Amino acid sequence: MSALRGLHLSLAFAVCAAVPFTATRAADPEVTIVLRNHRFEPAEVKVPSNTKIKLVIDNQDPTPEEFESHQLNREKVIPGRSKGTVYIGPLKPGRYAFFGEYNEKTARGTVVAE
Repeated sequence: MSALRGLHLSLAFAVCAAVPFTATRAADPEVTIVLRNHRFEPAEVKVPSNTKIKLVIDNQDPTPEEFESHQLNREKVIPGRSKGTVYIGPLKPGRYAFFGEYNEKTARGTVVAE
């Protein structure tokens, strides 16, 4: 191998090593839960187990609400008339309760991982 060809190969490897590697994958499955009249709709959400899920909480009430779940280890305040995103999982098969901390008597729901 000529010295010039060896130099070209060395430069090519150096350039490839300098370019950051980004893995491409499908987007996380997305589930939308609407908060209306201080109630989550749907109150029961089925998701695939062992998969990371993007929950979008669409708060259509004029007041803020805090999405909270001790079992999912998540909490997020969502201002009135806005959307918030909470990532959950991957989850083992089972039922995971969530609630709205500001309206706990009515804002209740469950994530069911199957």
